[in-house]
Amino acid sequence: MTSNLPNDESQVTADVTALQNALHDELGRIKPVPSSGALVALCGLPGTGKSHFAAALASRSPCLVLGSDRLRKILKPQPRYTREEHARVFRAAHTLLESLLAQGHRVIFDATNLTDRAREPLRDIAARVNVPLLLVQFDAPPTIVRQRLARRSRGEIDDTWSDADWRIYCRLYPGHEPVTGPHLFVDSSQSIEPALEEMVKLLERDNPPISYPERSG
Repeated sequence: MTSNLPNDESQVTADVTALQNALHDELGRIKPVPSSGALVALCGLPGTGKSHFAAALASRSPCLVLGSDRLRKILKPQPRYTREEHARVFRAAHTLLESLLAQGHRVIFDATNLTDRAREPLRDIAARVNVPLLLVQFDAPPTIVRQRLARRSRGEIDDTWSDADWRIYCRLYPGHEPVTGPHLFVDSSQSIEPALEEMVKLLERDNPPISYPERSG
């Protein structure tokens, strides 16, 4: 009997192929450099500035951006955000992520990654592929986040992938866990330039260290 579970290998293979096809042009635009791969994992609640930072960083350093909201809508154009759907999307995302890192790509993984449990697969992937894992935690005052999410809902912010609104932010807030260990902290209500400059410096080094300033703007 064929399994329909989210971790069914045939489903994962089909999903990864679908993602690669949808991202074909982007994946071909940046050539991997063997032995220079790096994983930049963004962590934070909706509306805290992750996607804006990812786009800004990718414009300064040759990185691929994998956003979980976009990947979800490639696989499920009308997502229902069930537990099973979440497991399916992230199994495919992690599989694609590992493949790209193994080829020598620098990849920015733009997802909430709110808990240590959610971040653990990223640590495992980085260890298996032997690339640096650069964690970036985002925050912003709730009043600013609420304004951003309201503007997004009205279509005033160029973000066509995320469906998160203030209600989702409030639902997720109690369960989010601060990143432990070395990481870069970004308060996106302030200038993100210092954090961008720091991350570009780390990525451009031959052997990026896993060390960061305690806080950055």
